[in-house]
Amino acid sequence: MTTLDRIQAAAKAGQLMASTAENLGTFLSAQLPAWALASIDELVTREAWGELNDRFYRFLEFGTGGMRGRTIGVVPAAAETGTLSATGSPEHAAIGSNVLNDFTLIRAVVGLYRYTRKYQNSRGHRAPAKLVIAYDVRHFSRHFCELAASTWARLGGEAFIFDGPRPTPQLSFAVRQLKAHTGVVITASHNPPHDNGFKAYFDDGGQVVPPHDQGIVAEVNAVPLGELGPFLEKSFANVTTLGRDADDAYLAVAAKAAIDPEVFRRTKLKVVFTNIHGTGAVHSVPLLIHAGCDVTPVPEQLEFDARFPTVKSPNPENAEALSRAVALADRIGADVVVATDPDADRMGVAVRNRSGQMDLLTGNQIGALLADYRLAKYKELGWIPREGSQRVAIINTFVTTQLQDAIGRGHGVKVIKTLTGFKWIAAKIRVYEEQLRRAMGPGFDYEATPFAERAKLLQQHSTFYAFGTEESYGYLPNDFLRDKDGNSACLMFAEVCAWVKSRGLTVPEYLDEIFLRYGFYLEGVINLYYEGATGNAKIKRILESYRAHPPKAFGDVTVTQFQDFGREKIYDADQELIPAQDLYVVTLSNGYSFAARGSGTEPKMKFYLFAGEKVAGAADLAGVKERVRATLAGLNKLIEADAKVRAEG
Repeated sequence: MTTLDRIQAAAKAGQLMASTAENLGTFLSAQLPAWALASIDELVTREAWGELNDRFYRFLEFGTGGMRGRTIGVVPAAAETGTLSATGSPEHAAIGSNVLNDFTLIRAVVGLYRYTRKYQNSRGHRAPAKLVIAYDVRHFSRHFCELAASTWARLGGEAFIFDGPRPTPQLSFAVRQLKAHTGVVITASHNPPHDNGFKAYFDDGGQVVPPHDQGIVAEVNAVPLGELGPFLEKSFANVTTLGRDADDAYLAVAAKAAIDPEVFRRTKLKVVFTNIHGTGAVHSVPLLIHAGCDVTPVPEQLEFDARFPTVKSPNPENAEALSRAVALADRIGADVVVATDPDADRMGVAVRNRSGQMDLLTGNQIGALLADYRLAKYKELGWIPREGSQRVAIINTFVTTQLQDAIGRGHGVKVIKTLTGFKWIAAKIRVYEEQLRRAMGPGFDYEATPFAERAKLLQQHSTFYAFGTEESYGYLPNDFLRDKDGNSACLMFAEVCAWVKSRGLTVPEYLDEIFLRYGFYLEGVINLYYEGATGNAKIKRILESYRAHPPKAFGDVTVTQFQDFGREKIYDADQELIPAQDLYVVTLSNGYSFAARGSGTEPKMKFYLFAGEKVAGAADLAGVKERVRATLAGLNKLIEADAKVRAEG
């Protein structure tokens, strides 16, 4: 009985999904390397039907921003594991159509190349398509980077790669600096060690958005497995390696995140930094030291390591991931802990409170502190009018704290809400840039115009982007690049801390000042993880049931409004239509609200809870905090219980 016979028999017996059997047949009919065939044979012989379903029930979806998935199987095959590297990487990424491996990666590169060439040809550009690729420290990241560059060059393009792991924001900047047509980052951000990903960027340095995203998806899906064989061997012709000059250019731009560099000279700030084994130390440490901070890295987390061995998850929003940094901060008496995730696009912090303890702040709180400080400082320095202006904007997402909206209104600036994902913030910045380019005429050089002058011109002819953030610990200070930047965020937050320290305050006390001005706001999040094929079906059931049967009440709190972003027409503050998406925003009778959506990067369903109440005075703040926390905790349990029932159908 052949391997294919066993697969077909398992499908007839209901052990394998029909799509799994079909995709396995497609792989077996292709010219696979010996290790790949041996891996499939082994898994079939072991009757690892659940593993095969998860690996082959579909082709790894190339979504609107790229793809992300496992590179190491739950049940690994001996032939793909081979000899482990010094940092625990298997010899080959797991075989499968629904995992990130050589086959799914090459397929994505071929599709991206074909779309890019068609787009450039439609604009009359005949030069080779230019691609920049960065990669982080994960299993197979360098291999995938080299394979992608080789594939692009074999197709006729020109590829640029870095000489070592580099952060996502540097890729975004490099696309703009090199005037590349597209860019890619090999990363799975803060996902577990077994994952990796492929994030696609367009010529503005932002992740792809409509209409390009769907065009790329269509091209990727059209690439047959049989075309991939010739690209499996690497070639480095027409591949250029970027080094120190590229780093210096990015660092010069990242340093501009500090609005008032003098504050560092007035206040010596003591910082503990951790990159949690990722790329952050490449740039964050030099930025902070150059600014004038006293920086102590966490030594046991400084080295690149795909296993992230000192943490359960390399996620800077988790207390456990920052525990070593906090302990070090206590030992040396540091003012603040700052941490970046593996690709250094996100940043988490812990700050010292009045009693001397370290408090972890949420991404929403960090973003609120940065927004209030930066708008006030821009006014103080004369960059924007003291009374504010609707030609100045802060941008966040529909799942970001409403405190930031209140701060924007309080400062008299425009608040733009976008869908989840920093690509939508980047898309708004591009709109503002293009408006200014049109106003200034064909001879205007946007990039060469000094930032202060550009800010004035944007306020005269378009909108000046003052700050952008999302709740998931992402922040972008200006428009030199077009994705969230954990390195710049470290510098921005250090500036806030230095300014607060110069006033004789603590950061939590500054946050309380903001609460007294705008009201107390608190957020919560529910993450329901559903892995594999069955998990994907559960997420789909929750989303479909919300649309078909919206919730009416949670306990004695009724639903007063249900917004379906997939069916309704919703506009932002610029009166631009928000693209349709499976996002629901539910408003409750007590003034609280929550949003529900499927994660675009992990196998989970997410619920974002929002609470807010006015505060009469400082004496009332503690009582308001306690009451809001209790109410939100009760709602959290009810919403989660309802979702779990919906997941089961």
